[in-house]
Amino acid sequence: MRITERTIDDIVVLNLIGRMTINDGVDQLREKVTSVIAQGHPKVVLNLAQVPYIDSPALGELVRSLTVTRSAKGSVKLVGVNGRVVSLLTIMKLTAEFDTYDTEDQALASYMVTA
Repeated sequence: MRITERTIDDIVVLNLIGRMTINDGVDQLREKVTSVIAQGHPKVVLNLAQVPYIDSPALGELVRSLTVTRSAKGSVKLVGVNGRVVSLLTIMKLTAEFDTYDTEDQALASYMVTA
């Protein structure tokens, strides 16, 4: 998995590209989210539009990312969530925990409303 990063105002957008599994992506995401929070950016948008597959440990990392950003007075918003991720969120009863959006613009705008 690859992660690209952009900052828009005080919001960090992380584009995740490729399969997100315990062997490929989980550690990268943990390190990246930890890094952006350490830099003072607890508002994070994770764009999952180019993630064709996610396993259970990767879902756990999404939950961890949400927890640590909330601890830093921020949050994680998900964009481009595909069927596999929706299924896992539903099965694990996490749909109410994550704010999900169809577009990046919608996710960014939601931070402006809650600011």
